[in-house]
Amino acid sequence: MSTPTQNASSSRPHRAARLEDRFNRFLTARLSDRGWVPRVEPYTGYGAPGWVRVMARTLLAPPGTTEGEATERDAESRQRTVRGWRSFVTAQVPDAQVEVRAGSRTHTLRSDRGGYVDAVVESDLPPGWHQIEVRIADRSITAPVLVVGPEQTTAMVSDIDDTVMVTALPRPLLAAYNAMVLHENARRVVPGMAALYRRWGAANPGAPTFYLSTGAWNVAPALRRFLARHGYPAGPLLLTDWGPTNTGWFRSGQQHKRDTLRRLLTELPQIHWVLVGDDGQHDPQIYGDLAAEHPDRVSLVAIRQLTPAEQVLAHGTPAPAEDDAGAQRAVSPLVVHGGDGNELALRLIDAGVL
Repeated sequence: MSTPTQNASSSRPHRAARLEDRFNRFLTARLSDRGWVPRVEPYTGYGAPGWVRVMARTLLAPPGTTEGEATERDAESRQRTVRGWRSFVTAQVPDAQVEVRAGSRTHTLRSDRGGYVDAVVESDLPPGWHQIEVRIADRSITAPVLVVGPEQTTAMVSDIDDTVMVTALPRPLLAAYNAMVLHENARRVVPGMAALYRRWGAANPGAPTFYLSTGAWNVAPALRRFLARHGYPAGPLLLTDWGPTNTGWFRSGQQHKRDTLRRLLTELPQIHWVLVGDDGQHDPQIYGDLAAEHPDRVSLVAIRQLTPAEQVLAHGTPAPAEDDAGAQRAVSPLVVHGGDGNELALRLIDAGVL
């Protein structure tokens, strides 16, 4: 199985990936010798009638963990507040066999070199929220999945960093600090955004919300807690793996976003999309390109405008990048701008959307 952003253009892994694999094999072997056992970290999946996309990661749990304790430990890990660096201290289990039950259908999958499971499987689940069972060895846990019905014709994709919470990405040192040092309770919410999303949801009953970010899968539990704590609607997280690929040391965050958006358009062909992001990175350019490619599928683009200070933290200058400003002018659907969720809501009210 491959992660959402893995580039498979080369059959031979990059030297960085080979070094990472060698270290992981060493670590896994040592921890297994000390009694550590496999467990599954589930992620929120999605699908449509007939199929679901299953996303999870196979990791090692401390010695002496029983089946019940493993399930309880996984549940606690999704509720506990921790400093970011602890999320990255993991030992993945590559090439692990995982059994998935989606409704009455059972499938056998295998994790990739990073321990990730990312696969589309057949399912007989009806539209709505469901729990599927994910099992490794004799330990199982449930994972939420959202099945989007054919009657749904609109959905939202929201960026996370500097759109729903202030993180001052992508400056490398600040990104590392926010991801690995800052306590999740210290993260700042963007004013009015949660209320905006709830109001949009009330105006579009049943419409799903997807959260798209260049953040690492390691922080998915913390992001879920942040979104729930601040009243954002539940929805699948579409993150990435920060590790090496077959072609280089790091994955492209921009390409991850572009590929994921195109995938959603293909998988859910009846949906018209509302895209929400900020002007501190490349969201306007990415959203503008998608709207140009599929003008009949993108109905609204909402861009949160960062303050000059936030712009400096994001890319070093107090104004949005020139390519992003140009992309905003080129977008064909309705485009609104605002400094926070409250301003965006007013623009949408003026436009008759809310």
